[in-house]
Amino acid sequence: MRIAIFGLSVSSAWGNGHATLWRSLISALDAAGNRVVFFERDVPYYRAHRDLDELGGRARLRLYASWDDVCGEARGALADCDAAIITSYCPDARPAAELVLASRAIRVFYDLDTPITLSRLDAGEDVPYLPRGGLGEFDLVLSYTGGSALEHLRDRLGARRVAPLYGSVDPLRHYPVAAVPHWRAACSYLGTWSEDRQAALETLFVSPARRLTGRFLIGGPGYPAEVAWPANVVRVEHVAPPDHPAFYCSSPLTISVTRAPMAALGFCPSGRLFEAAACGVPVLSDPWPGLEVFFTPGDEILVADSTDDAASAIELGRDTLARIGRRARARAVEEHASARRAAELIGLLESSAPRAIGAVP
Repeated sequence: MRIAIFGLSVSSAWGNGHATLWRSLISALDAAGNRVVFFERDVPYYRAHRDLDELGGRARLRLYASWDDVCGEARGALADCDAAIITSYCPDARPAAELVLASRAIRVFYDLDTPITLSRLDAGEDVPYLPRGGLGEFDLVLSYTGGSALEHLRDRLGARRVAPLYGSVDPLRHYPVAAVPHWRAACSYLGTWSEDRQAALETLFVSPARRLTGRFLIGGPGYPAEVAWPANVVRVEHVAPPDHPAFYCSSPLTISVTRAPMAALGFCPSGRLFEAAACGVPVLSDPWPGLEVFFTPGDEILVADSTDDAASAIELGRDTLARIGRRARARAVEEHASARRAAELIGLLESSAPRAIGAVP
């Protein structure tokens, strides 16, 4: 299939979980013989932290300065595409939707941030990446979040056909590697600052660090200067995607905490969950509905909602943690690999086509 994507950013992973998801998914789509073009507005924030210039293979990254500059090219691309996908937080989602909805391509909206979308609607805010008329004109609406979120997309935004497309991991990029001395720690956490995630981070990571000895390592941008960290917590401003495996593998356990709206809806696994698992590193997560769909608690993942439980997990023996990590890796590679998600996406696109792909009009 020929697929056009209008998204946030694939060229920079700085504080942007969309980028790592799309890189692995596009790579898998390309390996399966599909052709992808990703349209990304060249904004200063991501330009300053760009860590990818080309997608590789037959996939193409189209950076543009303004929608007016690229509108004609996008219209031409859509005329030659089988499917077009607009994502949440795409800065030009509304004008792109006008083109996509007028095209003959399979018209798709992919909400990678459904809990945030719904919470903003609840607050009466305008959500600038949503078409003003809702999602009823799209052939398919995908959500990174499953469960009841799918019903909300139908009931509140008029989506006619909704399906989950969860995160994934590329096992060729995430796998067990040797520990790196400057990243060695008793426990690690990798994630961008978010106010609605800080309470869970305090419970599962910061408070145990105050209680236990040993080095605790946190990586990710955006943390306010006024946050008070214990003396044994070391911060790294940014960990580039190629360094994620070494970051994870330098600790016997890593933490995953979920933003409050996502934890409330459930069925919204962090991409870091899959990355760490594929590296064979056990994850300690906060609880949320649907977690057991992705990894089995106590066997492939550890779950805690209190500092006491988190501290007990961090102090588990290395052999026990390693055994959980091996099981998590087997599950991630078998069920959550990017090649599997790419096949799921193609299946959903083909079944949503108003006419058979490749049929003579």
